Amino acid sequence: MSPDLRLHPDDDVALVLKGRDGIPSGHKVAVRDIAEGDPVRKYGTVIGFASRPISAGEHVHGHNLRVGDFDRDYAPAADVAPPAPPPDDLRLTFDGYRRADGRAGTRNYVAVLTSVNCSATVARQIAARVRVDDFPDVDGVVAFTHGTGCGMAGDGEGMTMLRRSLSGYAGNPNVGAVLVVGLGCEVNQLAGFDLPDTVPVETMTIQELGGTVRTVREGVERITALLPTVAAARREPISVSKLVLGLQCGGSDGYSGITANPALGVAADLLVSAGGTAVLGETPEVYGAEHLLTRRAISPDVAARLIERIHWWESYTDGTLDNNPSPGNKAGGLTTILEKSVGAVAKGGRSPLTAVYEYAEPIRECGFVFMDTPGYDPVSVTGMVAGGANVICFTTGRGSVFGCKPVPSLKLATNTGVYERMPDDMDINCGVIADRTATVEQVGRRVYDAVIDVASGRRTASEELGFGDEEFAPWQLGAVY
Repeated sequence: MSPDLRLHPDDDVALVLKGRDGIPSGHKVAVRDIAEGDPVRKYGTVIGFASRPISAGEHVHGHNLRVGDFDRDYAPAADVAPPAPPPDDLRLTFDGYRRADGRAGTRNYVAVLTSVNCSATVARQIAARVRVDDFPDVDGVVAFTHGTGCGMAGDGEGMTMLRRSLSGYAGNPNVGAVLVVGLGCEVNQLAGFDLPDTVPVETMTIQELGGTVRTVREGVERITALLPTVAAARREPISVSKLVLGLQCGGSDGYSGITANPALGVAADLLVSAGGTAVLGETPEVYGAEHLLTRRAISPDVAARLIERIHWWESYTDGTLDNNPSPGNKAGGLTTILEKSVGAVAKGGRSPLTAVYEYAEPIRECGFVFMDTPGYDPVSVTGMVAGGANVICFTTGRGSVFGCKPVPSLKLATNTGVYERMPDDMDINCGVIADRTATVEQVGRRVYDAVIDVASGRRTASEELGFGDEEFAPWQLGAVY
């Protein structure tokens, strides 16, 4: 077998599968001479431009590859094709919690939300003191705390995103009851919350109840009284059309775009074919590859919404989106944001793009959709969960450790090395694709089946390790006063 993998006949580079001559595994090697200033292609698309002449066989990375502007053919709806019907042997149900609003939960938590950072400690103490040992059908009581809620404008984009995030977590189908704890004098008043009417909800403020001790005691009592109602929910067979799968990558490497991400794309397509929903995010990490999505948009309006978000990010970052690849990404073989984005888009499979949402907006359309989120993993996943995601798949090449209560998060390793090095953190080894012992389609089917198992109650690696209490991270915009 060749030690290099050329992904497209037009490519100027190949992926090095086995390190040699100072070129690490997962990095790129030139397959032909490239003149200074010429575009460099991988996946059949431009990932950068040669910053100096490059000889065939030479390592291609930050020392000789730079970002540059190039024309993208957005061609809205040009490549739309209806989803393929689900395979005859595809599992079409999972065992979940049927909610009163028609949605379905994959977990059954009590959420303690905070309006402001000032009530964070009280919320954590309440969650820690509630005993759920006698209620096996309750997954736990978790405090979702954050660092803002005051010292900010009472209206505008920043407050809108915060309230959407908090209200979205309160209404997530994996939450069976809610307690909201405020201080009392904060900008983010409880009256501004959009709280669900389909599950029990309690609100309280520390100042009105007379301080920390009384509020903690009252909070524990109120949740304890709610536990029998939450525990009355039972798992039952539910159509996979009720699954909303968040697609996330973190700690990406040179293997991400050829193993875990396209395998997750296969799983996403299978879910969409069965009537479910897959949510792609991380707008800075589709930058330069957004044309691959607009061409799959079901209408020019959907494509225009995505292009508008790309332009917003260009303005917001003053055009410096190539700061995105992290040191770990680069050590793993990724050089430019253009290269990273093409691999990241692969998580979205090939299904038509049916909708584009702003951060933490409720996801109402089925099929393959996009949400405008930052690339930073906790912030991105927070937006998806607030939008209604009830399962997350998280691909990683460098070894990200992540979990996100109240939603289970499956970890997909892009290479066998990280899977074997971090076995307690990884759920599926997609590195077998690069090892050439399984195909993308075979691993994608494994991912789909794992999603169904986890949605039905099987615990993920991150759940076994107790992740999720610190990962609630709403996107913060605007001045702090």
